[in-house]
Amino acid sequence: MLNWLRRSSSVDELDLSFLAMDLHSHLIPGIDDGVQQVQEAVDMVRRMESYGFKHVVTTPHIIWDCYRNTPDIIRAGLATVQEACREAGIKTTIDAAAEYFLDEHFTQLLHSGEPLLTLPKNRVLVELPYTTPLLNTSETLFSILEHGYTPVLAHPERYTYFYHEPEVYRRLAAQGCELQLNALSLTGYYGEDVARMGEWLLKENLIVYLGTDAHRMQHLDLLRKIRKSKWLTTYPFQNHTLLS
Repeated sequence: MLNWLRRSSSVDELDLSFLAMDLHSHLIPGIDDGVQQVQEAVDMVRRMESYGFKHVVTTPHIIWDCYRNTPDIIRAGLATVQEACREAGIKTTIDAAAEYFLDEHFTQLLHSGEPLLTLPKNRVLVELPYTTPLLNTSETLFSILEHGYTPVLAHPERYTYFYHEPEVYRRLAAQGCELQLNALSLTGYYGEDVARMGEWLLKENLIVYLGTDAHRMQHLDLLRKIRKSKWLTTYPFQNHTLLS
């Protein structure tokens, strides 16, 4: 078995090397609610390297009412972070995709045929509103599939309006949408209800990927709380398959 798939039994250090890659974070300075300085990004990538990540795909928000990021903006910021990481001697590689909010702008991008910023293997990380459900979620996700992409729904455990009908998660998965759990959810960082929903999704084997969704160093520090979680040693997270 490859070394990065071996799961550590250490109770003192967080070992996420079995994931191989992180596919959700906000490490490009000054373009969304994530890091604001290049050195902060470098420090966070170094910490992620210490946790065992070989590759990081950072995913700035694209929310047209708030963060009007374009591929050119994201790639320019990525190049700055990549160079700073190389100068710091960091071996973990970093790339960029985007976390797309399912708004009208995203629909326009999709139907225009303009290439999206994707995770490996043509996957598109998307998010929903936190407080009010969209009326056309299923239709939009199906449209993503029709355009040749696989939608990856970020942090489904945080959409509290689905709690009264958790079967919606099964329908989304059956439709072809992959679900990505935030590791921080297992720490109770977003509240106990979110933690419980995260556990339920894992018990039902509906989660495909585990992501840090790290916006700042505090988030990476808090991840140490999950080092004793049974899910790290038993659940078949599929992050590593995106690198094969």
